[in-house]
Amino acid sequence: MEAAATATATVLTPPSAPPRPSVFLGRPSALAFRSNLRFSTKLSTSVSFSKQGHARHRVGSKRGFVVRAASFTPESSEPSSKIAPLKLESPIGQFLSQILISHPHLVPAAVEQQLEQFQTDCDGDKQKKEPSASGTDLVLYRRIAEVKAKERRTALEEILYALVVQKFMDANISLIPSLTPNHSGQVDSWPSEDGKLEELHSPEAYEMIQNHLALILGNRLGDSTSVAQISKIRVGQVYAASIMYGYFLKRVVQRFQLEKTMKILPNGAEENSIQHTVVDDSRISGGDGRSHVMSHPEVSTLPGGGISSGGFGYGSKVSRLRTYVMSFDSETLQRYATIRSKEALSIIEKHTEALFGRPEIVVTPEGVIDSLTDQSIKISFGGLKRLVLEAITFGSFLWDVESYVDSRYHFVLN
Repeated sequence: MEAAATATATVLTPPSAPPRPSVFLGRPSALAFRSNLRFSTKLSTSVSFSKQGHARHRVGSKRGFVVRAASFTPESSEPSSKIAPLKLESPIGQFLSQILISHPHLVPAAVEQQLEQFQTDCDGDKQKKEPSASGTDLVLYRRIAEVKAKERRTALEEILYALVVQKFMDANISLIPSLTPNHSGQVDSWPSEDGKLEELHSPEAYEMIQNHLALILGNRLGDSTSVAQISKIRVGQVYAASIMYGYFLKRVVQRFQLEKTMKILPNGAEENSIQHTVVDDSRISGGDGRSHVMSHPEVSTLPGGGISSGGFGYGSKVSRLRTYVMSFDSETLQRYATIRSKEALSIIEKHTEALFGRPEIVVTPEGVIDSLTDQSIKISFGGLKRLVLEAITFGSFLWDVESYVDSRYHFVLN
């Protein structure tokens, strides 16, 4: 059976994708790493009705503490941009932003209380019957239901985002702010926190992350000072795809560790494959072994040969996790590479746009999403590495918080 276990591949746009197109997520040929694995945005989610949060909230846990937030104004929510590039706009999102700034350790309890309220509202809505009469009453009822569903989805998105941000704060890692050039024209003026980011991943996952970085940076992986001029949109696409890779990787690692504990790993993954070897990439890609690391001309032609011509795995050890993923059939692999909820996919898109800006786009007659305007940015290879490491960690955290929220308020169907 053939399976791909390499880094990010093509990002697909499904029929059920959000109505507004995204140049970061909606370009079929945006990323073409050497792999058969396609990171799909095929979605499945449930919709419920709710009462949206108001300007004043009372949130507490079963232990008895209470958190109250005063009325929100644009000024009161502005400091949230200092801890994350995306500004939360719903009443619930603004409330959580305020707690993130003042009492971040209270965020989980605040979220849990809100999810309990969501479940109560949902149960109440299920008991209501749709008006039997047709006409204006029925149309109005359905319109109100649509508005409530949209509000609920936005609240869930911002709850997911607040929990991801809190996990970065717990790790004492600052999220990269919206990209703006400094006095020298470079955008990467943020501090290097590569070590902290790397420590958040298991040894098995870190080996695959290193291979992902090698695919993007090639022989510049150890070069942190050289500066390249690259398309801003292309870097944004790599960032978004790396979030999806981190999401996929965390999902696979959990299954790997579970089967390892239960001693039911496939035979190939049980072997301690630590020898240095040349991996047969033709099996992974189904190709002829030639290197097609990345389709972006702006990235693949970085000054000084920034992209490796060796492909995935050349001259590196075959990790047990990679061998394990290689044992998946194509259907299983594709399922694990799928973002499970519309809310998680929307957060990836909105966070990426908050970081890189939302470019003007056009949909061509062929259905391809393209940008009307693009600009080049100056960024060091060390800055690129920091961006990718943050994106992978963001995806890993997103998997965790999506699972946590779904365990308390079910919204993920697959």
